[in-house]
Amino acid sequence: MPRRLIPAGVLALLAAGLYFAQAQDKVKRSDAELKAMAKIRQHGGLVLELAQNDPRLEVSYLQKEGKFSDDYLTPLKDLKEVVHLNLRGQDVTDAHLTHLKGLTSLTRLHLEKTKVTDKGLENLKGLTNLEYLNLYGTDITDAGLVNLEGMKKLKHLYLWQTKVTDAGVARLKKALPQVEIVRGLDLEKPKEEPKKDAPKKDKDAPKKDAPKKDKDAPKKDAPKKDKDAPKKDAPKKDKDAPKKDADKK
Repeated sequence: MPRRLIPAGVLALLAAGLYFAQAQDKVKRSDAELKAMAKIRQHGGLVLELAQNDPRLEVSYLQKEGKFSDDYLTPLKDLKEVVHLNLRGQDVTDAHLTHLKGLTSLTRLHLEKTKVTDKGLENLKGLTNLEYLNLYGTDITDAGLVNLEGMKKLKHLYLWQTKVTDAGVARLKKALPQVEIVRGLDLEKPKEEPKKDAPKKDKDAPKKDAPKKDKDAPKKDAPKKDKDAPKKDAPKKDKDAPKKDADKK
């Protein structure tokens, strides 16, 4: 009995239906997750899936909507699939970071231009999956970097405009040799100030020590001689005068 061939269009529809069903299963979320996402949006935040086929979440607060408070971060405890968190430019303090302790799935964390200090970084010790951490423009010092030494997956760390020193960076690099630490060009190569004792010379300016000479001016040390004046040191001799030193013969 000959086999019946299924048209290509029908196969495409079946595949699309199967993919849609699988996608629906992936993005199906609990009531607690849906409520948490709604609260974040209520405070002006964004909650997005990383990709169409990747249900992991990215949460960001990019615009300030009043004073930053714990209410912005408390919903995160019900979102276990948050991998990217962006708090850049918000009034985030050390106390606020206590809400991040349970976000062990985080791979990227933006804390630049916040009020976070060394004490706040103690709350990040358990985030061992972090690959990216931005602390630009904070009051972090060498003491705070010690809290990052257990992040064995950390690849990119941004520390420009902080209080971190070369010694602190060297210690962290020893613990995490794979991490790329960016401190900014201004800190790595300070600009040299111009030397005050060597001002730039103007090649077109006249030289002060060499005044221009007037070629038509008479020379003071060489007065003009009168060729008709009698010579003082050479009196005129009388050719008819007898010679004093010649004896008469």
